[in-house]
Amino acid sequence: MHRVRPQSCPGGVDFTEALSHDRPTPGRHFNGGGGDRGGGGGGGGGGGDDEEEEEFGPIVKYADIMRETEARGAELPADMLEAAKTTGLPKVILERYFDLQGSVWPLGFLIRQFAMLRNRMLADPSFLFKVGTEIVIDSCCATFAEVQKRGKDFWSEFELYLADLLVGVVVDIALVGMLAPYARIGKQSVSRGLFGQLQHACNSLPSSVFEAERPGCRFSVGQRIATYFYKGVLYGSVGFSCGLIGQGIANLIMTAKRSLKKSEGDIPVPPLVQSAALWGVFLAVSSNTRYQIINALEQLVEASPIAKRVPPVAMAFTVGVRFANNIYGGMQFVDWAKLSGVQ
Repeated sequence: MHRVRPQSCPGGVDFTEALSHDRPTPGRHFNGGGGDRGGGGGGGGGGGDDEEEEEFGPIVKYADIMRETEARGAELPADMLEAAKTTGLPKVILERYFDLQGSVWPLGFLIRQFAMLRNRMLADPSFLFKVGTEIVIDSCCATFAEVQKRGKDFWSEFELYLADLLVGVVVDIALVGMLAPYARIGKQSVSRGLFGQLQHACNSLPSSVFEAERPGCRFSVGQRIATYFYKGVLYGSVGFSCGLIGQGIANLIMTAKRSLKKSEGDIPVPPLVQSAALWGVFLAVSSNTRYQIINALEQLVEASPIAKRVPPVAMAFTVGVRFANNIYGGMQFVDWAKLSGVQ
């Protein structure tokens, strides 16, 4: 999901969001790739901005990139290779890619094959940790709630629980991934016409409302406000679609079971479209607002001196804040469902 390069971000390679959390990255030093971090050196085409070089590391020239790539037995994807030829690549981004693509299976394979995951991991090495945290917390809370609600009928209705769980995993990945910063690599094409202009405007927005500004790239208040509504539309679409699929599967299972064996205690089959619409509105309004705030809080903690010295502090905060959010969101959804008449 590559985005169009904003006008406010000069240069052929846009790394607007590449180092969202300003974490040091271990890795080997390149021969001829410039001096120490923040020093003078390294390749042309990066704009020569001292602040940008201090944050991203020196720009590594194409010849040095290929030499290091060959030495590591690695292979650059097409977009990174094209960027390396035209402007070079920031040292930190390059080192992160080498470390990630060399990871154990399946992570290394996924990084090499899926640019969407690769670019988010380049921007935030803790991206998968946040996704995993969200899935584990949500799944555990959902399981506990399902066991409490279904009681002795839990195993006889296990397929309903499993359908809810699988749809929940998809929603969790979308909730975290849609607001995650990612590295924009290479020149982005700009389509003409109304659709192209609309796409350019949407792709020029920050990944989340409170995304930090970086050297050479600024976001206006209007862009941040627009981001909230734009992400709300995306969240709402995911909510409605997953609600339609999840509730549809549950309704089919309930109907099939009742055709074989009816019981006086059977609850009414929930309305499909109304349930999906509730999920869409809930994600667009409540989830969108809460996850925007969570992203801002995580960004503040990760940028703090304590978290930079002791990274587990940021990880512990992520677990704590996402657990609290999950509990509150679950309680709020029950209230919304009762008010809407779905439950």
